[in-house]
Amino acid sequence: MIKFENITKIYSPEAIALKDVSFEIEKKEFISIVGKSGAGKTTLLKLFLASEKPTQGRILFNNQDICDITPEDICQHRKKIGAVFQDYKLLDSKTAYENVVYIMEVLGKSDEEILRDVPKVLDIVGLTERSHHYPNELSAGERQRTAIARALIHRPEVILADEPTGNLDPYNASDIIHLLLKINEMGTTIILATHNKEIVNSLGKRVVTLDQGKLVRDEKKGRFIL
Repeated sequence: MIKFENITKIYSPEAIALKDVSFEIEKKEFISIVGKSGAGKTTLLKLFLASEKPTQGRILFNNQDICDITPEDICQHRKKIGAVFQDYKLLDSKTAYENVVYIMEVLGKSDEEILRDVPKVLDIVGLTERSHHYPNELSAGERQRTAIARALIHRPEVILADEPTGNLDPYNASDIIHLLLKINEMGTTIILATHNKEIVNSLGKRVVTLDQGKLVRDEKKGRFIL
């Protein structure tokens, strides 16, 4: 489904983010990308989103080379991907419900589709009772659930989760990870970038470890080892 082939990303001679990284991700897989801050995790996700291009190498998604897609095709590429970030990236002036609706409006969905799908997704993430609250009225865990609902609403093939528990206490962090596992069980591929050792070790899923831009370990049922 996803294939990183000999990916190198150089920002400057002193800033080499990735060095000859190669691995594949299967459809419906749950994979953790781990490493210390600066290891290259976020850069890898940016390359997959086509926010940046690699200096060398190819990234294949469903046999299409992301590095060669035109600016016009980037939008179509990103419609297949949902993204969740540490800082939520919610619109403060909109309720949880309206934040999710906004994504559907941007995608040109009809009112009928919005009324049908948004309540379903908010129910999946456990926010039905809090859907009409604004972000500043929600807990950190509820804000991240809203962000996940936004990432999920257009039924992406892949969800990228970049340090999604970084601002959460252990209880809410555990809830978010269980929600990502639930979404994975529904058939969505999950790529989790994190440096949370406890979460990675509890998952028992595949772990790819980056260290100073290099892939140093790839284990089917891995642990956080640096």
